[in-house]
Amino acid sequence: MKITFLGAADSVTGSRHLLDLGEQRILLDCGLFQGYKALRERNWAGLGAAAASIDAVLLSHAHLDHSGYIPALRRQGFNGQIFSSGATRDLCEVLLLDSAHLQEEDARRANRYGTSKHAKALPLYTVNDVKKALTHFVGLPRDGRLQLGSASIRFTPIGHLLGACAITVVTEGKTLVFSGDVGRNNDLLMPPPQRLEEADILLVESTYGNRLHPPEDVQAKLAQILRDTIKRGGSLLLPSFAVGRAQALLLVLQRLRQAGDLPQDLPIYLDSPMAAAATELTIRHKKLLRIPASDAAGLCDGVHLVTKQAESVKLAANLAGPHSRPSIVISASGMATGGRVLNHLETMAPQARHHIAFPGFQVTGSRGAKMVGGAREVKLHGHFVPVNAEVSHLEGFSGHADAEGLMAWLRGFKQAPSQVYVIHGEPEASDALRSRIQDELGWRVRVPQHGETVDC
Repeated sequence: MKITFLGAADSVTGSRHLLDLGEQRILLDCGLFQGYKALRERNWAGLGAAAASIDAVLLSHAHLDHSGYIPALRRQGFNGQIFSSGATRDLCEVLLLDSAHLQEEDARRANRYGTSKHAKALPLYTVNDVKKALTHFVGLPRDGRLQLGSASIRFTPIGHLLGACAITVVTEGKTLVFSGDVGRNNDLLMPPPQRLEEADILLVESTYGNRLHPPEDVQAKLAQILRDTIKRGGSLLLPSFAVGRAQALLLVLQRLRQAGDLPQDLPIYLDSPMAAAATELTIRHKKLLRIPASDAAGLCDGVHLVTKQAESVKLAANLAGPHSRPSIVISASGMATGGRVLNHLETMAPQARHHIAFPGFQVTGSRGAKMVGGAREVKLHGHFVPVNAEVSHLEGFSGHADAEGLMAWLRGFKQAPSQVYVIHGEPEASDALRSRIQDELGWRVRVPQHGETVDC
């Protein structure tokens, strides 16, 4: 068995790990690079392996840094099957179509205003490419097991996101475990990650490998933010991932309303068609959640769903007015890298009465990370906008296990793997987790390099 680390080996994004089993080649995840421009440019450089030579993709979950490159892979000649949980497949349809739509819009805008460095700006892939790729998805059997040639595959729920799983590949007497993204024990929506007990080779994520989640009560913190913001006549903007994070925010807001900590007449806007569709899917797959079915069914009670772009533009303009009514707006994307949230940032960021709260992880180099880091201006739609609004970071909404959570999950293995590879983290986070695994568990562990191939 050989592993080639084609992404998420020196960064927290672009999850792609190629297994060469001799008789077949399997890709674990197929994600987009996000964050710094140097990383995003890797999306245009090709996979790093011949797409047509790959027999199958095993997909841990639907977030774009794990699934968002699939249409490009199909465009490059991949003709195999993509195996995932049913919920992951459903979410991918929403996420990938939205990703393609945004790319097409960005290309049209660049060509219209001449802001591209190329003669003609092109999307990485189109909506039509996504529709073709979706025909290659195969939902898993109920027990999460399948056979690919001589390889036995098992998908194990890992928390983090609806449908997310760790992936075990057993072949030639060796067991490889790919953690995907490990969830939290106390996640708002998802059950704790299931433990795995055996691995010869282990690929473990390290998003929060050097950090602990603050011991904050996110419901109480959000209530305090709202009280302070409403008192000064401002509105609260919550840039949110449409899948997972938006539903967690809706759950907390409904609980605040039920507890009397949220004015009954305070408008809540969900300005993201993708988030609305993902909420629908969350309700459909409510058996996968840790919350009561009634809580899942009531996520959108009293929430205004903003579906049309014109409505979104009008909402942003209304909130910019000096006498606008305090409101809550949830809008994608979660790191302010694109989408409708940019219109709201453009109108709300310059005004000190408003509050912008980023729930969850922010990739280094993203607008969200810059604003959380104290940036006093951000570039939006080709020009710089001052940031006078209050900005905060709600880390308690993260869906990732922190350093202690990752170590606790690792301690579930009955014996030491022969080799551990720490992936999917910023360099500091990956090295910090590597050090803890080595010092506290005594396991053989290293951080692989981007493009590196190892024999197992």
